[in-house]
Amino acid sequence: MPDMSFCAQQVRRQDNDRFLCALFAPAEQREALFALYAFNLELASIPDKVSEPLLGRMRLQWWREAVDGGLNGNATGHQVAGPLARAVAESSLTATSLLGLIDARERDLDERPIPDQATFKAYAADTAGALAEMSLDVLGIADPAAREAARHVGLAWAGVGILRSIPFQAARRRLYLPADSMKEVGSTAEEIFAGMVSPGIRRVVAEVADWSRHHLNAARMNRGKVPAAALPALLPAVLAEIHLERLRRATFNPFDRDLARPAPWRVARLWMHARRCRF
Repeated sequence: MPDMSFCAQQVRRQDNDRFLCALFAPAEQREALFALYAFNLELASIPDKVSEPLLGRMRLQWWREAVDGGLNGNATGHQVAGPLARAVAESSLTATSLLGLIDARERDLDERPIPDQATFKAYAADTAGALAEMSLDVLGIADPAAREAARHVGLAWAGVGILRSIPFQAARRRLYLPADSMKEVGSTAEEIFAGMVSPGIRRVVAEVADWSRHHLNAARMNRGKVPAAALPALLPAVLAEIHLERLRRATFNPFDRDLARPAPWRVARLWMHARRCRF
């Protein structure tokens, strides 16, 4: 794809799994998906671009004002805001859902650990869960079975993403595992920050993996009722399954170096599932 847009390039480099899934969307809808995913990347990367939370909140406020203003004016010249404005104009994507994602991403600026499982699940639902449903908005899918499947796929993908990001976040002294689960097994955030893998940490990681797999199974319960047009938003389920299996083989050690390498055959697996209209 030599003439990729800025958004497509960003997603290909920083969120390659979603990039691959978006390629299965009709050509006329891909750029809107890339704009949505690039928007999510813009928000998610803010903590790594600022020296203090206040500056991060200022960036989030810029995005709120841009969305509230209909992504008009100066915002349309932004490399992501401009394409995002076109995606909103050409699809069922709404300002309300975009603002909800901005609000959810403010949690990333909180230096305190996620306190409990309820907060963990709410964060997962409001980030990757919401993004999966917003993908359906871009695709023009309002089907209830598809919406329900997307919600579960998004939750599963959130859990997988949090587990995969543990080494990256630990290097920045951040932790997204529930603090109450860590306390229950007698482990601490400092162990994670030091790269330690105690039996307790493996247990918490396994619990999050099981929670993700539960949502994958729930997403597939009514798979036969989901329209094929929803597939690009649901294909992350295929990749989540691969990541969960690799993590199991690594005995739930999130620091296992093999997990940092791209999963072999993931493109082929995606293609085979897409060909069969399965996720």
